[in-house]
Amino acid sequence: MTRGIVNIHTAIPAPAAPAVITAADRIEPRYTALDVIVTGLSSDAHTWNLVYLQLLLEELGCRVTNLGACTPDEVIIDACTGQHPDLLVISSLNGHGRQDGIRLIRALRQAPALASTPVVIGGKLDVTGGANGEAAARLLAAGYDAVFDAGSAAAGEAAGGLLSFRSYLSALASRADAVAQVGAG
Repeated sequence: MTRGIVNIHTAIPAPAAPAVITAADRIEPRYTALDVIVTGLSSDAHTWNLVYLQLLLEELGCRVTNLGACTPDEVIIDACTGQHPDLLVISSLNGHGRQDGIRLIRALRQAPALASTPVVIGGKLDVTGGANGEAAARLLAAGYDAVFDAGSAAAGEAAGGLLSFRSYLSALASRADAVAQVGAG
């Protein structure tokens, strides 16, 4: 690999055609009053992905705490212990999501108060592009509830599994709603 100036117009592939999201794909905000923490990993300095996720989740009716980029594991664990979120969303764009994500989920699952907290991770999870699904399999085996790997997203899914993520949110919100109704009854 040679070092030097990279022409960003040729180094970045053209974005895939956006997925068509119909009314049936939309999650009704009344079902998604979830408390969600969004965060990057300790080695990931990217912020736009976190802002995008925050805006998406807020649009869907979630209450969001965004811990930002380069967040140390201890800060994530402390925030989750203090806030007891319905969901922790971890985003990675630097290709170290598998490595940093496994370390984080092990620490989260060792904390008794967080052992059953739903935790998902998504984005660019390894430097090989995730095409073989190995990173996702390792992250699931380590304790994540769902993995949305940009490198292995289905052909019809834009942005590394956005529709799958929305489906996951819908299912999680439905479970939370059912638990709330049982508790109220």
